[in-house]
Amino acid sequence: MANAELVLVPTPVTGHLVSMVEMAKLLVDRDPRLSITILIMKLPIDSEVDSYTSSFAASMAAARIRFIHLPHVNLDTKISSGSFLTDFMENYKPHIKRAIADLTNSAASTWRLAGFVIDMFCTTMIELADEIGVPSYVYFTSSAAFLGLMLHLQSLQDEQHVDITEFKNSVAELDFPSFAHPLPAKVLPSVVLFKEEVRPFLEHAKRIRKIKGIIINTFDELEPHALGSLAALGAPMVYPVGPILNLKGETKAKADGGGRGNDIMEWLNEQPPSSVVFLCFGSAGSFREDQVKETAYALERSGHHFLWSLRQPPPKGKYDLPRDYTDPMEVLPEGFLDRTASVGKVIGWAPQAAALAHPAIGVFISHCGWNSTLESIWFGVAVATWPLYAEQQFNAFELVVELGLAVEIKMDYRRDFKIESDFVVTADEIEGGIKKLMEEIGSERRKKVKEVSEKSRKALTEGGSSYLALGRLIENILNNMP
Repeated sequence: MANAELVLVPTPVTGHLVSMVEMAKLLVDRDPRLSITILIMKLPIDSEVDSYTSSFAASMAAARIRFIHLPHVNLDTKISSGSFLTDFMENYKPHIKRAIADLTNSAASTWRLAGFVIDMFCTTMIELADEIGVPSYVYFTSSAAFLGLMLHLQSLQDEQHVDITEFKNSVAELDFPSFAHPLPAKVLPSVVLFKEEVRPFLEHAKRIRKIKGIIINTFDELEPHALGSLAALGAPMVYPVGPILNLKGETKAKADGGGRGNDIMEWLNEQPPSSVVFLCFGSAGSFREDQVKETAYALERSGHHFLWSLRQPPPKGKYDLPRDYTDPMEVLPEGFLDRTASVGKVIGWAPQAAALAHPAIGVFISHCGWNSTLESIWFGVAVATWPLYAEQQFNAFELVVELGLAVEIKMDYRRDFKIESDFVVTADEIEGGIKKLMEEIGSERRKKVKEVSEKSRKALTEGGSSYLALGRLIENILNNMP
């Protein structure tokens, strides 16, 4: 059989790209007949994508995986607009078409184009795959439950003519096939609560129904109910191959040549086991000054050791990623750093996976992005949920209520481009979440976290559920090559 070339089209933000590259590594490591080309589009914000792809290409990990960087496209659409992503993808189609043509023209006869693997937000590219005459698969970087939510809401909207945006500010609890528990409307993602955004968002669900298969970053033992619900919701074949994690290399090239990372690890080495509260809110997570102060009061009053990744928000109204503070004292309560010097460390960017792997970490206060959720499960660290944007409120509900793996600090807090919660999470609420987890060592929840952690590792080993799903996926790819 000729060798098979897969073309991957990721959404060009670090969390999605890194996860897709790790999935690509799994595929080429498993089967020597597979090669992968990853097409890199460029967003109009600095998303660290270039530094990540450069460092990956320079590493030994790059065998049979290559990147093609596509040119920038100029867009009139604002990045905060509901139609931005659709317009962005449409503008890239000619470049992707050209890249595929160059690829097939330059290729030796030893391989054939086997198909496209498309990120969950790049589904307009399915039309291109159809045009070229190759199958398409979607790589879904969120949970099985969130895939179920997208499919369910799309059928409510298109078949039952429900106006999804009416759930905004609703206190209703919704029957939802992918959860055993009713879903509070207050944890629906912001994207489904606005008319100009909900339709393009749910178009992805409509397109996903028509593809060859969905590769999903989860595992059977974590989400059995959600995975079991997908066929009835109209999903194509699902391949749960997770947890897919970037554990070896951190994506931040600007970490002082490892200096800051080493300093953090040395500090953790000096702390007692399971004694440290680790606060980290993802690549886009940041807070206003009033919220920073409440968090500081909670940490100081709790008396626990802490490692706090504190980032400066972009200027109001500017769509950009947070940066490190030049001097965090400008937003912290006066004297806070001096008073907590013996127990705490305030940092900027954090090497999150390396920190979670450290035995000193006892609790992870997290924004509940899906990659971070899977990392916390892998390392067996209990989570206190504090979601900010995207589908994180939904993930927090799944962790706390559906799976019983976390405690809530605030489940319906929002800080995204569309909605910013006007309330401040109080020091009492934050301290309550910290104490609840730190003082329940040996509890049922802690045991469950450790059990699921062990299952996450077993899933990837030979004979494990994700190992077997990956084998079925490769078989499907090779059997359906045009």
